Amino acid sequence: MDDWLSADNIVAVLTAIVGLVVSVGVVWYERRVLRRKRIGYRVQMDTPIGSDDPDGETGTTNVRLGLFNDLPDMVDATLVLLRIENDGGESIADSDYTNRDPHRALNVVFAGRLVRGVAVTQADTGSLMDHFAPVGGEGGVRHEGNVIHLPRVPLNRGQHYKLLVLLTGGHVGGGVRITGGIRDGVVVPNKAMPVDAAPPLFSRATRWITILLTVCVTVLATIIVVREDAPPPLDCATGRLTVTGSTAFAPVMKEIARHYAADCSGSEIKVEADSSDRGVRDLAKAGEAGHGSAVVAMSDGPRPESGPSKLRENRIAVSAFALVVNEAIPVRDLTVDQIRDIFRGSVVNWKDVGGPDRPISLVSRNSESGTRDIFRRRVLGGASEPGFTSRDCVTKNFGADPVIRCELDSTEDVLSEVGQVPGAIGYAELGAAKASPHVHILAINGRAPSTGADGDTRYPFNEIEYAYTYGTPDADSLTASFLHYLRLGPGQAIVASHGHLPCDTPAGFLRCAR
Repeated sequence: MDDWLSADNIVAVLTAIVGLVVSVGVVWYERRVLRRKRIGYRVQMDTPIGSDDPDGETGTTNVRLGLFNDLPDMVDATLVLLRIENDGGESIADSDYTNRDPHRALNVVFAGRLVRGVAVTQADTGSLMDHFAPVGGEGGVRHEGNVIHLPRVPLNRGQHYKLLVLLTGGHVGGGVRITGGIRDGVVVPNKAMPVDAAPPLFSRATRWITILLTVCVTVLATIIVVREDAPPPLDCATGRLTVTGSTAFAPVMKEIARHYAADCSGSEIKVEADSSDRGVRDLAKAGEAGHGSAVVAMSDGPRPESGPSKLRENRIAVSAFALVVNEAIPVRDLTVDQIRDIFRGSVVNWKDVGGPDRPISLVSRNSESGTRDIFRRRVLGGASEPGFTSRDCVTKNFGADPVIRCELDSTEDVLSEVGQVPGAIGYAELGAAKASPHVHILAINGRAPSTGADGDTRYPFNEIEYAYTYGTPDADSLTASFLHYLRLGPGQAIVASHGHLPCDTPAGFLRCAR
């Protein structure tokens, strides 16, 4: 809950709420204001046309136009241009006016002034003018006192007409209002504009709505761009997990563990690789002790069939392994038969397989190594390697031993030792072998090691990498989440980057199904 209540999240939620309110307001404004029937009116001109203003009521320079200087009752005359328009969302019919008098619709009232004459001008269409003429002595535009009576004029959306009104008895700027009503609508004053001014492109409401929505979008976009933390995968889980087993696959698992922990906060994944067989045994012991759900064992190849029955396998990738020799040995290719002769101890000098006159030193893995077991099954035809005869991989423990052979605990140790001993040969995972200095990789029967989709499937030293769990992990557990990340999520790309072929790819599926 505390993680959710971050500043970014609060700002994002508030911005989204503002955007939602604005959107709802737009809909409301459109349905309840813009789409209702509405007649608006505004004074576009109110100017004096009489003689001098003796009282100075206009507040100007006290000079009028003087059009009626010869008419004593017109010395205070004013001229008003009034625009009446349908600025709503619907057309207005003559039946929409609510005045009980069938010949009247609206009343224009001038406070403090007397209407002396009125003319209708600038109607949108010629047919609109017909509604202002009296019929049979009834209707039309009439005035009495300070009031003009307007007939029932139908107005389509956007239509308007103007009244040019001559008044006396008052001063410029006197109040002007229109009374009357329309069914399901309103009659309201609009903001006055000069007669020659163009109407604004957008209304005030439209401008404010545009500004608010722009601010909302900008804030949300800024949060998305600026925030550094990417959203975690959907199946993230928290807790602790130990990954044990294969040292050959350990570099892959260490990198995937780092990426998972970075993507999924609250998770702790420890990689403690020793060997495939030992990792499987440790998993079984952990399961029997009741905490096997927090352990994953990686194995180069399948576990022995006689192992614990509660272990569940997950096929992860096809891994390629390689024979490596010290860089001082120019041999680049060996047949399977030559390799078997070397590792049974019947060939002990490189000159017997096309190399220099130098003793062969066998650098092997210990008996718990999955890589060693793959080498025995895939290359040696099931035969075992000769016994352990050297502690330092250089000298024999006993002079009578036929060959120098040492055993080391990890892939890294094997590659390091082969790189230091001039006549050494060993085996390791392909990616690690390629990255190791002072060694080169041997082809087998003329075929180079590869796990790519277009690689030579006849290369013998390949095997499937397995991830074992004790029973089926709970769906919401860290173990299940990590395996999904490894097989189907971002971990799949990491596996491929290390030179392995993920099982859950089209090419890998066929290879892993064998």
